[in-house]
Amino acid sequence: MEILFLIGRILFGGFFLWMGIGHFTKKVGLIAYAQSRGVSSTSAAVLLSGVMVILGGVGIILGVFIDIALWLIIIFLVFVSFMIHKFWEINDPSQRMVEANAFMKNIALLGAALMMLIISSPWAISLGSY
Repeated sequence: MEILFLIGRILFGGFFLWMGIGHFTKKVGLIAYAQSRGVSSTSAAVLLSGVMVILGGVGIILGVFIDIALWLIIIFLVFVSFMIHKFWEINDPSQRMVEANAFMKNIALLGAALMMLIISSPWAISLGSY
């Protein structure tokens, strides 16, 4: 079972690590998207959120600073879900569906992160257990 938990951590944390890297490699597009959604200080917001999800993802993968890593992910998901993916404000049906799907995906990930908070640390097969 420990190996399944490790695989799950790699998949879950890897998702956020990949997203965070995208905040830097696709910065221009993400800044424009955030601006179109009414976010202020978009450049700083994109870079800060990129750092948050990179640190969160790495912490989850390695099993270090677990509570901090998960809270970074939780904070990111709450803010991005309700500030960026406000599908209820969109009139175009296809764009509304895209944003609703992104919102619901984030809410599901938020639920997983919240559940991970109750798993006692150090986690098995992690740098935090040595």
